[in-house]
Amino acid sequence: MRDVISTYLNQFDLDIRKSNDARFMDQKCTPDVVCFIADCIINTIHPNQTFVVSDIWNSQYFVKNTRAIFNKPWATDEKAQHEYDKFIQQPLRMLGYAQILDVTKKGSQNHYRVKNEDILDYIAQRERNTYNFLYCYFEKVLTDSGFWRYFLEYKNNPNKDTFNELKERYTRFIIGHTAINGKIEVHRIFPKILNVFAVENQIPGSEKGRISKYDFTFSDLMYNRKNWRDMNKDKTITRQEAEMEVDTVQQEAYNAYYVQKAIALIQKIQKESEVHDQWGSGEATQVHHIFPKSLFPEIAHYVENLIKLTATQHYTKAHPNNRTAQINKDYQLTCLLAKADTIDRSLQRFGEKYYRKESFIYVCNIGLSVSIETNLSFTDIKTRLIDIYNAA
Repeated sequence: MRDVISTYLNQFDLDIRKSNDARFMDQKCTPDVVCFIADCIINTIHPNQTFVVSDIWNSQYFVKNTRAIFNKPWATDEKAQHEYDKFIQQPLRMLGYAQILDVTKKGSQNHYRVKNEDILDYIAQRERNTYNFLYCYFEKVLTDSGFWRYFLEYKNNPNKDTFNELKERYTRFIIGHTAINGKIEVHRIFPKILNVFAVENQIPGSEKGRISKYDFTFSDLMYNRKNWRDMNKDKTITRQEAEMEVDTVQQEAYNAYYVQKAIALIQKIQKESEVHDQWGSGEATQVHHIFPKSLFPEIAHYVENLIKLTATQHYTKAHPNNRTAQINKDYQLTCLLAKADTIDRSLQRFGEKYYRKESFIYVCNIGLSVSIETNLSFTDIKTRLIDIYNAA
């Protein structure tokens, strides 16, 4: 999918020296925030509709889910105005600069329209997708602007001196070519760019104005960032994979949002049952958690843990005798093998637009308490799964 994004962006000249627009990126444009705002557009705005910030702000989808995901004040609270104006506006302006949205100025207000629904939908699906988009986008903007080479120089020798040199050079560049005339504003935005680059290249990023003491990780990029280094967590996993340390009420609402989002994606992309057996004929109306949501809440929102089934498959095979609290282990293996085939075909056709092999393996490892290696082929993964169930 990165190739698709880059091919699209290459149609445009995004040189900051020509646009003089410093808002190609901004402080609130973290992967989780941009992903959420894109999701709000997909779910509240008609593809051909012109919209403004308030159309997002006043939607029930935004009001409900912002509270659940970011634990912010209710968007309907008048006191929360300054909490939300930049939260919505900055991602919209960034997506406008990236030509994902069309932007028209009417008076003092920006009016937006979806320009590339396919990429916007990809961004909205999950934060990892948003990260992929941001990396391609930053590379394009900074290459067009003649600045990418300085990031590559830092990558080759990341230390305190090269970090300070890159930061100072970037500050001079932005002040010299845009309306921003103060270092403080530039220094707020610079980490949002550098840290995506740092995650991609597994090098230190920027933290509190200085070079970080560690290589930046995906979960470090988030607006909802937790200090995962104080927890016994695998730093290569996403925030969603390591989130279970927060308030229970918020956690339930948070999980519900991501589960419904994943179910909606499966309903959209899988039209027929993914299990081709004697019960698979007929309309596939059911989205089934291969590993139950009640037992494995940490993987309940993974599309790799969801499979499209017919009602017969769901209520007589996956859940024996319609007892939804029970799982047929034999049919669970059938579902896993079918899901592996679905993901394999999707990756070959669309790349990582919808699924990731690493996420499927993570789901299997959590659900089965095993350690399947990420470098295995899908054929080998299925063989391992069969061996695991046969040995149980």
